[in-house]
Amino acid sequence: MAPDPAAPSPSLLSPARLGALELRNRIWLAPMCQYMVEAQDGVPTDWHLVHLGARAAGGFGLLVTEATAVSPEGRISPRDTGLWNEEQVAAWSRITGFCRDQGARIAVQLAHAGRKASTWPALPRYRGRRGTVPEFAAGWRTVGPTPEPFPGLDAPDALSWSEIAAVVEDFVAAAERAERAGFDALELHFAHGYLVHEFLSPLVNTRTDEYGGDGPGRRRLAREIAAAVRERWPAERPLMVRISATDWIDGGWDVDQSVELARELEQVGVDALHVSTGGAVIADIAVGPEYQVGFARTLREAVSMPVAAVGLITEPAGAQAVLDRGDADFVALGRVALREAGWPQRAAHELGVRDGGLYPGAYRRGAW
Repeated sequence: MAPDPAAPSPSLLSPARLGALELRNRIWLAPMCQYMVEAQDGVPTDWHLVHLGARAAGGFGLLVTEATAVSPEGRISPRDTGLWNEEQVAAWSRITGFCRDQGARIAVQLAHAGRKASTWPALPRYRGRRGTVPEFAAGWRTVGPTPEPFPGLDAPDALSWSEIAAVVEDFVAAAERAERAGFDALELHFAHGYLVHEFLSPLVNTRTDEYGGDGPGRRRLAREIAAAVRERWPAERPLMVRISATDWIDGGWDVDQSVELARELEQVGVDALHVSTGGAVIADIAVGPEYQVGFARTLREAVSMPVAAVGLITEPAGAQAVLDRGDADFVALGRVALREAGWPQRAAHELGVRDGGLYPGAYRRGAW
């Protein structure tokens, strides 16, 4: 049956606002590590242009880059992207310009991997290599809230107060570079067991000073980074935060603590939450379709800022149902987007939207 041109467009494919930024739809590309910086200098390459550019041409509303390190020692692997120098700014500028030309908007995810840094890239060529990359093989010493290591990795150095302050400044400096690189939005990576999540989780952060102990102490680094970046990041460009809503272990970081953090982040000017789970410790997680969506709903009901849900959302009808139920304001796609750069175009077809302005002119002959 042909689409009814008079029928209202499903919200998944309808224009939406994220702060002052207008998006052509509510479909985000979730950040996914590519490990494709072969020069190990943090400079994005043609791979990143094609990876992100293809999904911009494929109709995504907002693209979120892979975890992009605020300092060399903040990288997950030696082959990660970064934003700690001007060469990286120039390379990212080429990518952001192309993606915007295709009608998408693009956000950078700024990150510090903490005690989970300096690891072997998760690529087939490194299969069999596990743990920390040694310094003689382009690795480095890692840092964390305490010297306690993540299982299977080398022990980190515990951050001093002055070193914590330097990390905050690294995030601010990277945000300023992100502005010069032309990013439309910025996402702070506070999830998946990386540095800020390490400070948040009581299973990892056993400090007894002002950056540990009770909830406010463990949340202090997150608040400081968000507030400092918001002060320097342009007010008209959205600032998002990705959090892990739970550690999936009793006594760990959980959804109630996530609600407290979300409210504090909203108070310092964060515009949206991107809700994932896990990563601080090894946990038995029952992964399945939409397994994290319920956490997004809980947080959405606790704050006034919009929330994006992520986690094995794979089918257009299911993504639309997430929005229809009020679970989230946006949906973010990860693994399915690796398989299908034009997923939003298929979604438009399956949900009865004719074209929806999702095809570059050269591709219109291939429209569903």
